[in-house]
Amino acid sequence: MEYLSPLDASFLDAEDEDPHASLAIASIAVLDGPAPSQAEFAAAIRGRLPLVPRYRQKVRRVPFNLGRPVWVDDPDFDLDFHLRRTALAAPGDDAALQRLVARVMTHRLDRDRPLWETWLIEGLPEGRWALLSKVHHCLIDGVSGNQLYRLVFDASPRPHRPVADHWQPVPGAGSLDLSLDALAQLARIPFDQARVVAQAVRTPVAVTRWLRDTTRGLTTLALGLTPTPPTSLAGPLGKSRRYAVARTPLADIAAIAGDCSVTINDVYLAAVAGAFRRLMLERGEEPAAGAIRTLVPVNVRSRDEEGVLNNRLASMLLLLPVELDDPAQRLRAVHERIAELRAAGEVEAGAALVALADREPFTPVSLIIRTALRLPQHAITTVTTNVPGPDQQLYILGRPIREILPYVPIAERIRIGIAVFTYGGQATFGVTTDFASVPEADRFAASVTDEVAALRQAARPPQPKPVRRRRAPAAARAPIA
Repeated sequence: MEYLSPLDASFLDAEDEDPHASLAIASIAVLDGPAPSQAEFAAAIRGRLPLVPRYRQKVRRVPFNLGRPVWVDDPDFDLDFHLRRTALAAPGDDAALQRLVARVMTHRLDRDRPLWETWLIEGLPEGRWALLSKVHHCLIDGVSGNQLYRLVFDASPRPHRPVADHWQPVPGAGSLDLSLDALAQLARIPFDQARVVAQAVRTPVAVTRWLRDTTRGLTTLALGLTPTPPTSLAGPLGKSRRYAVARTPLADIAAIAGDCSVTINDVYLAAVAGAFRRLMLERGEEPAAGAIRTLVPVNVRSRDEEGVLNNRLASMLLLLPVELDDPAQRLRAVHERIAELRAAGEVEAGAALVALADREPFTPVSLIIRTALRLPQHAITTVTTNVPGPDQQLYILGRPIREILPYVPIAERIRIGIAVFTYGGQATFGVTTDFASVPEADRFAASVTDEVAALRQAARPPQPKPVRRRRAPAAARAPIA
């Protein structure tokens, strides 16, 4: 049996505890036409199913939550259920596509089936169409979502041949077998922990250093969970969402990073900080220091884990410098604050907590997570995720993907979420907001790219003014006879 990790399962727990949350992530690939028929569409996806086993598996809970949930084959798997088709009303512009995405992502995936859907959307301008890939967060994170693109799409206009498929659903274990296996795992935990302790005894210096660094990181992480001042940008959510998109050339962000000796992620976060500052001022709120803290997911995969479909994330809790008016100062502040968090080992401490949860009995771990989720959190205002997309042109059924739009879910009093996805020389910002409390999704998305432009202007070295030569007196200009 394949078990979900405690981190994977936490996304199911979070959805269970929040009746207004739908914790599926998504990306929207916009393609040049013409759109394929439903039969062609289904055949293309069917030919890739053997490469993505999770697409034919569903989640099953262990009775009494004795152990981690398991992935089991769905004996009633029906591809047609997961392949949806719709069309935009004329004129089929960006606004219409974004409204459709928001409606689709508002609804939860069916827990009794494999946790994914793919929507083919027709009616985009210039004969274009789109594929919306919707997958529950318990199955993948943004980085492993890239692997889905590599598996499902083609790297050339010539489609790959369908993969040989000999899949037959494996009968799932009964409730009694699941319970017994969970109890057996519980019985093994003390021996596994003893083995870890024995290994630690053999390397006391390394363990002492690890304990010191982890303690320092956990202290920083705990400080990051202190409440922020109240703001209208955090609070209870409704069920409905808004979604908006803005775009900017990746070369502009890279140029800013190079000119200012910072990272591309620094530039992105500084632009987001500027957008929050603008929104708060528009709402008549003071963008005070410490007002906006963002959760920044960090990929902690080892090289051996690249390409595995799961969640391998730790978190960085960053105070965005919304109190600073100057874009260049905000960028420098972001860079310095991230450096401080990394030096303190916050990411490593978070990864250590996730690894520790994997070695502990699942029942108390799940209980702690669920209890924490029932308490209103006042520490985090937003989530900001940066996913570098595929570095090559992709196709499906011979049609080229023009751009890829990201979608990040929101929950737990987080009323705004921002994702950036890079593909084809373009950085695309996807902004998710609570429908009722943050109607400014479009304006916020536009502000992010405006802030990138402001940073580009601030990063450009001043150009020397051209020297204007003084005109000579008229007599001196007279031609010599």
